[in-house]
Amino acid sequence: MSAEAVIREVAAKARAASYELAVAPRSVKDAALHAMADALLDRADEVLAANAADVARAEASGSPANIVDRLTLTQERLDGIATALRDLAALPDPVGDVVRGSTLANGLELRQVRVPFGVVGMIYEARPNVTVDAAGICLKSGNAALLRGSSNIAASNVAIVAVLRDAVVSVGLPADVIQVVPGEGHDSVKALMRARGLADVLIPRGGAGLIRSVVEESTVPVIETGVGNVHVYVDKAADLDKALAIVINSKTQRTSVCNSAESLLVHADIAEEFLPKVIPALQERGVQIHGDEAFQAYDLVEPVTDEDYAAEFLELKISAAVVPSLDAAVQHIRRWSSGHTEAIVTDDLGAARRFTAAVDSAAVMVNASTRFTDGGEFGFGAEIGISTQKLHARGPMGLPEMTSTKYIVTGEGHVR
Repeated sequence: MSAEAVIREVAAKARAASYELAVAPRSVKDAALHAMADALLDRADEVLAANAADVARAEASGSPANIVDRLTLTQERLDGIATALRDLAALPDPVGDVVRGSTLANGLELRQVRVPFGVVGMIYEARPNVTVDAAGICLKSGNAALLRGSSNIAASNVAIVAVLRDAVVSVGLPADVIQVVPGEGHDSVKALMRARGLADVLIPRGGAGLIRSVVEESTVPVIETGVGNVHVYVDKAADLDKALAIVINSKTQRTSVCNSAESLLVHADIAEEFLPKVIPALQERGVQIHGDEAFQAYDLVEPVTDEDYAAEFLELKISAAVVPSLDAAVQHIRRWSSGHTEAIVTDDLGAARRFTAAVDSAAVMVNASTRFTDGGEFGFGAEIGISTQKLHARGPMGLPEMTSTKYIVTGEGHVR
């Protein structure tokens, strides 16, 4: 059977299962989420064993440390994943929410309500936690999930999805609301991207190449998640101790994720005082700084290039520059940013307002670490991704972003 035929068969099963899930009450969906969390912990040994095999293969093949970190599961991370599922169960069910409603002049009652997409396809790299997050968010929002992870987490995904499918069956839902998309080659990915009419939306999550490929080649509608070329700007009115803590946390708290800072901009008026603090603090934590001439005046700072300014490093590297003004910082960000997250550190309310208005990114932080751009931190529960596009969803995508709407019109024999 061709890859296309296999994928269409899987997608057809997801479509059939989605009809049952769409009418399931919240109590059943929440019970499924709790069952999924319990099952992941009860069967942790088999999940962690499968993941260990993936990690060993990645290390043997020379995968970078940030990739190995992304695909690694530990008992602690598994505990966190299970907690996220339970937190998701506690959140309101978006399905059926009335977005707006009115009684028209002719007496018709009009309601716009949230409804599931139907079948959501996820195409993603590494990060087996995404398998669980996506399955959970899709289930809570009434969507069947088709999960196509990268080949380096194939064993983990098979083990995780087997656990999740058993869990949803235990509460009376069809197993096919959660499926691994079979195949490890590009043919299966391409077939999923062409399954228009069976898959309702695709969400790519990974590097720039993956996202570009899905956006450009898919005939199924795509919600684009973006890479994180994230900036921190330290304004002339910044509290420098506060700024130092924010820069360090934004860059080093976890480097392999998309909300980690990749570029540092410092206002010229405070550079002479701030650079001697921030440069050694970053270097003590192993960060390699690629800086402009002002930064290069200090030891062990490498010259910065346009490639550095454009890079999502996902490791202990950062580009850095001194800028003459807030507007210059904004211009730099407009040129190099991927539209994910930017931060300003300042005690000047006017500067903060100008920055937040002028910077066109999905999230803008004022006196806070860029690491807060996250569905869990925003109180959305586990996120399915961070959208950097402007249509349908932008920023961390939680439950409401995984729904569409329809109009329900009620009359009493009205005719036009």
